[in-house]
Amino acid sequence: MASVLLITANTDPVPFPPLTLLPHTVTVRSPKEQVLTASAACDLVIIDARTDLIAAKNVSQMFKTAGVVVPRVVILTQGGLATYSGDWGCADFLLDTAGPAELDLRLKVLTSPEDESGARVSIGGLVIDEAAYSAWLDNAPLDLTYTEFELLKYLALHPGRVFSREQLLTQVWGYDYYGGTRTVDVHVRRLRAKLGTEHESLIGTVRNVGYRFATQ
Repeated sequence: MASVLLITANTDPVPFPPLTLLPHTVTVRSPKEQVLTASAACDLVIIDARTDLIAAKNVSQMFKTAGVVVPRVVILTQGGLATYSGDWGCADFLLDTAGPAELDLRLKVLTSPEDESGARVSIGGLVIDEAAYSAWLDNAPLDLTYTEFELLKYLALHPGRVFSREQLLTQVWGYDYYGGTRTVDVHVRRLRAKLGTEHESLIGTVRNVGYRFATQ
């Protein structure tokens, strides 16, 4: 089951009926709301372009410009296909005539986790080797605590994706951790100090949302 953010200008009580027939958790937001913030807690974003193509395209490009990499799908009418192109920054599109089975299949494909076991991440001068449980920066080993390593690894395995503090607590510290979100800020601050001024920007702050691993 996925957590889905539906961005739509449609004010109907059920803006996209096929979604109601699936077991996913759906949050509905207007294009005028803080959709970037809302997307931090979701696995996938659906952008409804059926009634307002311009607003839908603007929202799509806002996600692209912000570097948010949560998968995005746009719903189009047959007539709207002519306006759709790669510069929308979406992973897929869906016609409004699609049924729940097709929608569910597309969502599953886009949200299926990749096998991250034994992962090795190399970005710029940073190398994270999960198998060896080590991290190197400009060919020098980083002296990280267990939690610092897990936090850096988790962010680096999802470059560009924004995670809220609550999500990071769940994924890195675990569901049974009862501390507050301030501990995430403390660990990020320590990680940045160990990365040094030249590389501290690898862990970016997205205001009012959370943190992401910068790809540049």
